[in-house]
Amino acid sequence: MKVTSGQVVAGKVVVEGEPLPDGAKVTVIAREDDETFTLSAEDEAEILASIAEAERGETVDADELLNSLGKPS
Repeated sequence: MKVTSGQVVAGKVVVEGEPLPDGAKVTVIAREDDETFTLSAEDEAEILASIAEAERGETVDADELLNSLGKPS
């Protein structure tokens, strides 16, 4: 999993830094101009640890997650 930032240019999202490969699945969360996003040091550490788990393949598929929550998939 990669986290990157970018900007919309001519209707397309242009990412900063290393380009994503063609066909990459992405999720875009657009903030309003006056919105900010801040994390505590603890929240940032938790997110980074979660990303590291995902990169190691320590994931749960959606069906397994929903079943663990008692919801049918």
